[in-house]
Amino acid sequence: MTEAALLSMPVEPRALRDALLARSGALLIVRNPTGVAKPAPGQPGSASDYVPDVPDIFIAVLDDGRVCAFNGHVDLGTGIRTALAQIVAEELETDVRRLMMVLGHTEGTPNQGPTIASASIQISAVPLRRAAAQAREHLIGLAAQHWGCSRDGLQAREDAVIDAQHGRRLSYGELLRGRKDVLYLADEVPLKPSSAYRIVGQAAARVDIPAKATGRLTFVHDVRVPGMRHGRVVRPPYHGRDSGGFVGRSLLEVDAGSVAALPGHVQVVVDGDFVGVVADREEQAEAAMRALKVRWAPPPSAPDLSDLAQALRAHPSTPRPLLQVGDVQAALPGAAKVLRNTYVWPYQMHGSIGPSCAVAAWQDGRLTVWSGTQNPHMLRTDLDRLLEVGEQHIEIVRMEASGCYGRNCADDVCADAAILSRAVGAPVRVQLTRAQEHLWEPKGTAQLMETVGAIDHAGQLLAYDIAIRYPSNDAPLLALLLTGRIPAEPRALEMGDRTAVPPYRYPHLTTLCHDTPPIVRSSWLRGVSALPNSFAHDSMVDELCEAAGADRLAFRLRHLDDLRAIELLQATARRAGWVAGATGSRGEAGDDGLLHGRGIAYARYIHSKFPGFGAAWGAWVADLTVDPRTGKIRVERVTYGQDTGMVVNPSGVRHQIHGNIVQSLSRVLLERVAFDETGVASREWGAYPILGFCDLPEIDLVLMDRQDQPPMGAGESASVPSAAAIANALFDATGLRFRAPPFTPDVVLKALRAQAEQAEAASCAAI
Repeated sequence: MTEAALLSMPVEPRALRDALLARSGALLIVRNPTGVAKPAPGQPGSASDYVPDVPDIFIAVLDDGRVCAFNGHVDLGTGIRTALAQIVAEELETDVRRLMMVLGHTEGTPNQGPTIASASIQISAVPLRRAAAQAREHLIGLAAQHWGCSRDGLQAREDAVIDAQHGRRLSYGELLRGRKDVLYLADEVPLKPSSAYRIVGQAAARVDIPAKATGRLTFVHDVRVPGMRHGRVVRPPYHGRDSGGFVGRSLLEVDAGSVAALPGHVQVVVDGDFVGVVADREEQAEAAMRALKVRWAPPPSAPDLSDLAQALRAHPSTPRPLLQVGDVQAALPGAAKVLRNTYVWPYQMHGSIGPSCAVAAWQDGRLTVWSGTQNPHMLRTDLDRLLEVGEQHIEIVRMEASGCYGRNCADDVCADAAILSRAVGAPVRVQLTRAQEHLWEPKGTAQLMETVGAIDHAGQLLAYDIAIRYPSNDAPLLALLLTGRIPAEPRALEMGDRTAVPPYRYPHLTTLCHDTPPIVRSSWLRGVSALPNSFAHDSMVDELCEAAGADRLAFRLRHLDDLRAIELLQATARRAGWVAGATGSRGEAGDDGLLHGRGIAYARYIHSKFPGFGAAWGAWVADLTVDPRTGKIRVERVTYGQDTGMVVNPSGVRHQIHGNIVQSLSRVLLERVAFDETGVASREWGAYPILGFCDLPEIDLVLMDRQDQPPMGAGESASVPSAAAIANALFDATGLRFRAPPFTPDVVLKALRAQAEQAEAASCAAI
């Protein structure tokens, strides 16, 4: 295959990288191979001793006019492929249509960690931006050298260096012809001022949408390779549990003869508690999975989660003080009002519409995996721990999948496919069933927030204490546990501290995180622990505001010190038509027979290991109705404001916000995992409903103009204030406080009936 052909194949990043490193007529900005890659303390991921023997390429400018850019993160449907291309095109002064953007492939992109925490633009785009600017400055220097002039009067524009004073121009291709310039990525590079931006900040059509809309995009589910066979797995009966002495040790017998007569040359693969079948065709593998006779030891009863708050409170944990200001306990006796509230967040699913899928090909001691992972480099490390072949012999080809919003089964199914492929000596495609996905995906973690809040006699916030329990780790690769490669021991990850400090000013404040190992298999989900923490923070503020008899907007504003937060809340409330002092039905139905309420909430997503750093600021105003006859909530309108700092692609940010609002509403109103004595009991969509199209509200967005500020992560911030806004609106409608989502019709109706019974009893007592 010719070099030109290789360079035209974005689906072969390894070949592209190798061709670029060997090519003349190119400028490469690279990162030299460095030492051991490992996650920061308290962050997800596995340490790796692997050091690649070739440099990481960030930018390649070619003498035929094309530009290649490489980033280690992946596009999870958030549009970062488009936004990163805009960043590169802006700094390099190139046409974005000439740009090939390569994401996430382990053999073609730098290891920049997992795609999480809305960090792709805020953090991982920084070296890419520097590389593009460094390439631009180098090209200007080459032009100055060619013309024998000072570079001061030269300017890069439209894939060329221009000397306006002398009316001359050299294209990048002309400057690079016959050259091979390889530069290490510099720490300090002159970047364009935002006032000079022509591409960043402008709406750009998502480059991935046309292929998706026309069915031309190859998702990981669509991958087919020569000689490929089909696999299915049989999971143990301890559904969704990944710690305890029974994990990896419960298989008693597999009767391979039970599927020997089935068509498709069925093969059975067993390793510890890992059981899989491989057949020639997909339906044959499916039939073999269902027919295979497997005998398991009865698992011990699962923890009782019927009283979730008590289960979380009773689970062993290690307290970790986060912040103390003043003395909460000393302040409480002098308070005008003290509230002691417990907020409980349920276990929730990622709920990927398509079950996880992967294709693995083992050949000549090398493994290639086509995967929908959010963590390509981390997955490579885990697969090496599983197979012990050396990371240099494992290649992850990252493909688009059906969304994950965190750590779902996308990595687990890669390990399934890898084990089966090596065992049968052929490429194997594995797709999980809906039940397997629902039962075994690491759940979004349940969370307990025990709070004390107080106001003083002037109606000002006085004290706040919050203790958080978040039982989770990074959900080790399931195959590592089932095969016994790693022990199934409880282990806590320090991730319950996201947005643990309230945004409002309290003279006395204590925040404490109880680092808690998982009760069931669980890991991060969109908003991580920040969404539940913010639910507690802003619900408490709303209750204290009510006790103070203040307007809910004004009360928040006077307890905020962050000017950007204040301006965001004001802009959002203005767009929503906020009326000072106005209240909703408060339990008295209107002429339409419905209860009407409005809620407000604010948060800035603070993520990564405490004290962490901030992503975008977000504010909600939610308008809803409640049918007192059924308890059904209908969110009529969401007015949402976000301060993202510099917005690279306004259209992309709007898309992200819309999707996040819809998903957050589904989580707050409907979503909760059910459990039984064996573990997870929610096996299909009937047992885990999600929001439908008919229940979508009107969504009105306010994006703050902050193009002169650094870009903030946009992907998760909209979710963080969501639950508090809905809960506060629900109080405004019903006069009742709800502190444990989801706010399903049965929950609301039960509370309304109890309210009516109490009112009737009080009336009778008065008579």
